[in-house]
Amino acid sequence: MSDALTLFSLPLFPLGTVLYPGGLLPLRIFEVRYLDMIGKCQKNGAPFGVVSLTQGSEVRKAEPGKPGGDGFAHEDFNMVGTLATITEFSVPQPGLMTIRCAGAQRFRISNREKLRHGLWIADVTRLDDDISIKVPDDLQASANALGKLIKSLQQREVPNEQMPLTAPYRLDDCGWVANRWCELLPMPLELKQRLMELDNPLVRLELISDILERTGIAL
Repeated sequence: MSDALTLFSLPLFPLGTVLYPGGLLPLRIFEVRYLDMIGKCQKNGAPFGVVSLTQGSEVRKAEPGKPGGDGFAHEDFNMVGTLATITEFSVPQPGLMTIRCAGAQRFRISNREKLRHGLWIADVTRLDDDISIKVPDDLQASANALGKLIKSLQQREVPNEQMPLTAPYRLDDCGWVANRWCELLPMPLELKQRLMELDNPLVRLELISDILERTGIAL
């Protein structure tokens, strides 16, 4: 693996969600540890890493009295996440930022560290993008159902900032269709994480298609 595929001291944002490549993520930032981080990322045009929590909550909670602790509840998260790039940024009032992010490349954490003020940073290796695979005929119903959903949102004239997915709509691509359904469907966080980590986008779409068929969304 070349050095170009490695990022050092990447700031992390542990969340109770899974960000997929090509996905959208709106965030309201008010914790000091993230206000500074997001401000620097915005200024420098740099990404940050989104990782899904396995323990703890998105907002730090005080938990004093633990031996060797820092006065806050323990946090832990998955070792595979997704780079996020800021596409919209505003400061509606002091101490509050609102941003919209786009999911970029997946990464795997090789080393991580929590700084004194609670921010996590990590050395990460970027994972390969999904290979482009045309949606096969037997899975076309899943792509068709997603296309109908997009068309319905457009007919209702949903504002762009409220759309749950963004153009270009790659309805012929297994990875894109699977990722958008993974974001839209109500599934346990652990399942969303496992699906995101899959190397084969065709397998990901096959698993999602099974869920869509069982729920009657794509028949």
